[in-house]
Amino acid sequence: MPGARLGGSQDSVRGSGSDSGSTELSPDQQPQCTSLRLRHSSLRPRPDLLTKVKFGESIEDLQTCRLLIKQYIPTGLFVDPYELASLRERNITEAVMVSENFNIEAPNYLSKESEVLIYARQDSQCIDCFQAFLPVHYRYHRPHIKDGETFTVVHNPDLLMYCDQEFPVLKCWAQSKVTAPCALNSKDICQWNNMKYKSVYKNLTLQVPVGLTIHTSLVCSVTLLISILCSTWILVAVFKYGHFSL
Repeated sequence: MPGARLGGSQDSVRGSGSDSGSTELSPDQQPQCTSLRLRHSSLRPRPDLLTKVKFGESIEDLQTCRLLIKQYIPTGLFVDPYELASLRERNITEAVMVSENFNIEAPNYLSKESEVLIYARQDSQCIDCFQAFLPVHYRYHRPHIKDGETFTVVHNPDLLMYCDQEFPVLKCWAQSKVTAPCALNSKDICQWNNMKYKSVYKNLTLQVPVGLTIHTSLVCSVTLLISILCSTWILVAVFKYGHFSL
């Protein structure tokens, strides 16, 4: 089968107090919109992505809601689907590849942007916070003439939310409807709200180490020498310990 920002608001949240027979809220009952903030960060020294979302002050209705992060992976990075499968089995993350015909061995200049869905989990230390973890890796980049580094920009993700029941403050953040699986292992399709949020950082920029062109001859020579030595050692072992029959 693919960032994050964290912050709080001092505004309070007021829910609907309408009677069962009323479909509209009076001006005094209109919800005060809190800031929905997202923080995208990298778990160095690896480029693994950690996304944290905070909904302002405590909102009890969030207990009935699910958060889905649609992360776009740039060409300079890749996500290993086999690693994701292993992490899902160990209940470390709930992420799944969306992009098809995905080549994890392609270099940066031959790869395409990919897409991952991450079902975020509620933060046990914050009642109105969600967080999600995604392991990513650097792709091979062409060597540079001078600088031994390059930069890859990870754009902020789409933030989708689905609640079992509607609550007024949700209208503060919802922009449009998006279809996506209701849960990681579910075949049911739900209508998720595409959420508007404030980002702590505009985008996440990762520093990627690359080789230098001046070292090309040295690297090729050493690689060739090691290949010849290893091949020779294997042939010697085969003729010394191998059993041949005509």
